[in-house]
Amino acid sequence: MIKPLVIISKKILCKDEVLEVTNQRVLYWESQKSLILSDLHIGKSAHFQKSGIPIPKNVLTTDLERLKQLINHFKAENLIIVGDLFHAEYNADLDEFKEWLLQFENLQLQLIKGNHDRLSNKIYEQFNIEVFKTELNINTLKFVHDSVEERSDFFTISGHIHPGVFIKGKGKQRIKLPCFQVTENQLILPAFSLFTGLNTRQSLRKCKNYCFTNDGIFEL
Repeated sequence: MIKPLVIISKKILCKDEVLEVTNQRVLYWESQKSLILSDLHIGKSAHFQKSGIPIPKNVLTTDLERLKQLINHFKAENLIIVGDLFHAEYNADLDEFKEWLLQFENLQLQLIKGNHDRLSNKIYEQFNIEVFKTELNINTLKFVHDSVEERSDFFTISGHIHPGVFIKGKGKQRIKLPCFQVTENQLILPAFSLFTGLNTRQSLRKCKNYCFTNDGIFEL
């Protein structure tokens, strides 16, 4: 059991929709009662362990406990996952995820498939996940896994690149933080799983970076 999360959010306008960026790697969409997130990579830790790489066994458990707290905090009824919910073949991590889902009687899951989501359709059905092969459109928002060329007729939300920023301090101090990258017509989510790296080399043009720590959200 992890400590209770400190959940801080900031409302932003995306086309005609109000979304909340949070310091816990998710967006909240109040009008749809939905949490929007990306890159959980369920199965990654078990995949690495199977290959003999010493990964802590509680990686997935910690991620799922964080997600549970966020679902309960926002009273979310739906998860919109913009890709890489899963990581590899069926393994013990997926059994843990299936057991975890049982506590949410009415929670809906919508998955836009990412490059790692290669499981059979039968498995997605077993998890009661509604799957979209390339994109999901709701109102003026378009959900995809990887970023696409910006267009003015919709607002795109994606993941995949695990965005982060370097912040330089006095005395040559530097800190790397995850972030949401936001432009007029696009938003890229940070990876939800803590077992992921940060990409500080790839950034959208003319974007605002909403980076965060456990204590706050900072706009750069």
